[in-house]
Amino acid sequence: MLAAENVFGTTAGQAGPGSAASPALGASPLGAVPSALTPYQRRVLDVASRQLQRVGPQIWRRDLVGIADFAQPSWKPRFHFANLESGTVRSFLLAHGRGSDPMHSGWLQSFSNLPGSEATSRGAFLTCEWYSGKYGTSIRLKGLDNDNSMALERAIVMHPAWYVDAAMIEKWGKLGRSEGCFAMSNADFNEALWHLSGGRLLFADRIGEY
Repeated sequence: MLAAENVFGTTAGQAGPGSAASPALGASPLGAVPSALTPYQRRVLDVASRQLQRVGPQIWRRDLVGIADFAQPSWKPRFHFANLESGTVRSFLLAHGRGSDPMHSGWLQSFSNLPGSEATSRGAFLTCEWYSGKYGTSIRLKGLDNDNSMALERAIVMHPAWYVDAAMIEKWGKLGRSEGCFAMSNADFNEALWHLSGGRLLFADRIGEY
């Protein structure tokens, strides 16, 4: 298990099986990044690259990284699929845990790793296998940092949810809340099943701090 360094900082890791060696920190592994990217999207790609280097060979599928930016409110698409091969970013709605936002403001107020907190945890997660659970097909997550080490015990997973939908934003101005899980809309969740599960990295934090 990796301890966080300088709020999940920049400890270099080795490339996973079958991958090219990771470049030194500060170097860009992306090659020619599409010029149409916004500065924020470039930051998402940079955070994805640096976190992938930090956790190293614990991640064995290194083409795409999920970035959950909880500096953004729930009414904005804040779950980003950062494709490090194509240098592109796709964004989706994502709920946070009710324990992280007890007043239901739509903003994540705090992170927690404690069982029973119903809060979102920060840090690097390994996406594991699919399984059928309370919300249908879901993706198990293994926490790789001290701040999310209880993810498996807390059953923190990725799953679809009815309360993650544009209609919720239109009616209430924000999404509903999960019990700490990474909940996507029913319409978008297949994107995670096909593109993010099975050994990839999901990183959650307030990425504006990087």
